[in-house]
Amino acid sequence: MSDVCARRPQAPQVVGILGGMGPAAGADFVRLFVQACTRRMELLGIPVHDQAYPEHWLAQVPIPDRTTALHDTRPGAHQPADPMLQATGRLAALGARVVAIACNTAHAWHGILQQRFPQMVVLHGVQEVVAELSARQVQGVGLLATQGTYDAGLYQRELERAHIACYVPTDAGREQLMQGIYDGVKAGNYPLARQCFESVSIGMRERYGVSTLIMGCTEIPLALSEQPRLQGVALVNPSVVLASALARHAYCDAAPAF
Repeated sequence: MSDVCARRPQAPQVVGILGGMGPAAGADFVRLFVQACTRRMELLGIPVHDQAYPEHWLAQVPIPDRTTALHDTRPGAHQPADPMLQATGRLAALGARVVAIACNTAHAWHGILQQRFPQMVVLHGVQEVVAELSARQVQGVGLLATQGTYDAGLYQRELERAHIACYVPTDAGREQLMQGIYDGVKAGNYPLARQCFESVSIGMRERYGVSTLIMGCTEIPLALSEQPRLQGVALVNPSVVLASALARHAYCDAAPAF
């Protein structure tokens, strides 16, 4: 997707962020969004000051576990769709015209949200990531994600459409990622999370020879960083890509990619 917008409104649009999946990831997304807005203003030649940032709302609401829900499709309170719809409705009532979902696995319900709120643009973070990889002419990537994201095929389908090879960890590697996400980041044990994520990343680099890894869960970038053992590996943070897309829409009223 081009980084230059054809036009921009007189004032930034009101935008919303659907968070709470988990809370630390939602809070971090706001930080990334503010940084993306600064870069956007500099690109557009807008003086950077407090009043130039767009009005943005974070709906940090408790939402049932997405991976668990994807394995249990019975209707009921365990499903994330209802609280996600309610939170998106609150964002719409606050005037948000564009919404970003600060969770990769939750994109399994993207279609429901966009259908229910046709007056809003619900950004598709996975499509934004794949578009950026295509623009960079990346041929193959390794995917670090939750079991729910793997099972739903969220990245695999979009990468296949873009003719980008997608490599996933072994079953043991997936279990290690889940340990890092739940027993690590979500439990506040960041050293454990970093150990798990680095171990799987190194294993994928050695097994598949990939030099690009998608950190396809918002918890992973909170613990995994450019450590010496990961030299030569490009880490793609979907939250950074999505925050940039949200800033682009806020300042440019850009057409949706879907």
